[in-house]
Amino acid sequence: MTGRALATSGSVVTRIDAALLALALLLFLGFTAFAAELPALTGRVVDNAGMIDAATKAPLTQKLADFEKKGSDQIVVATIPSLGGEEIEPYANRLFRFWKLGQGGENNGVLLLVAKNDRKMRIEVGYGLEGTLTDLHTKLIIENDMVPAFRAGNFSGGISKAVDDMIMVLEGNPEELEARGKRNPADDSSPVDPIVALFLILWATMFFGGLAMAFLPPIFGTKLSPGVYKWLGMTFRYGSSSSGSGWVTGSSSGSGWSSGSSGGGWSSGSSSGGGGFSGGGGSSGGGGSSGSW
Repeated sequence: MTGRALATSGSVVTRIDAALLALALLLFLGFTAFAAELPALTGRVVDNAGMIDAATKAPLTQKLADFEKKGSDQIVVATIPSLGGEEIEPYANRLFRFWKLGQGGENNGVLLLVAKNDRKMRIEVGYGLEGTLTDLHTKLIIENDMVPAFRAGNFSGGISKAVDDMIMVLEGNPEELEARGKRNPADDSSPVDPIVALFLILWATMFFGGLAMAFLPPIFGTKLSPGVYKWLGMTFRYGSSSSGSGWVTGSSSGSGWSSGSSGGGWSSGSSSGGGGFSGGGGSSGGGGSSGSW
């Protein structure tokens, strides 16, 4: 094969690599844009969406304070106007970790989050309470306490009843809640969120597309020269670089992308808290349940 042909094949594969990199960057930037701003922790009830009336907020705050004094488990209620395009599960987990609910080492915090304009709610449970306030319990609380009340416009009542049932379970009395759930089975027919479905489709396309380009051309393509194959109208060049062996895409400078920092994870950028109340350093791994009304 002439040098010109090799250059052409390298250019084709380089364009493929650039397209994949652009798609990955688009996904990354898209999900970064979805990351909504997190509110400050100003108390045990942070009603930024104005969903809880004054007659309910004061006794609810006192109830949460009294419960925390009994055994150090910490429950915080938060309402926000909107998720800003983000899914409620990652938002609730980010907010829980940002506020550091529960005691450090115990991870015994619970976050009850409601996004008003999105009509979604979630109960996020800390690591240390996942065995007590289980996913089943949080699902029953959402479906039997919050959803019916919210659909009737009684936001304060639904939130207050949900807190009562969480406290009941955490104090070691889940039987009533479980019996109520058997009498009123939850509806599991909710459709898959389109944003989640789109993400799964794009992820599957990138993952399996990468595998296809790595392994299928040498198997099903036409060999043009050592390490060069033509398949589906595209030319693929394989070989070894100075850093090791494998398949390359025509670039010797390496591949990949960087977020611009030397470490992983996310950062809140500032400390939470305010009003003389703060979390105790706890964390959550995504335990809990979500719902909508």
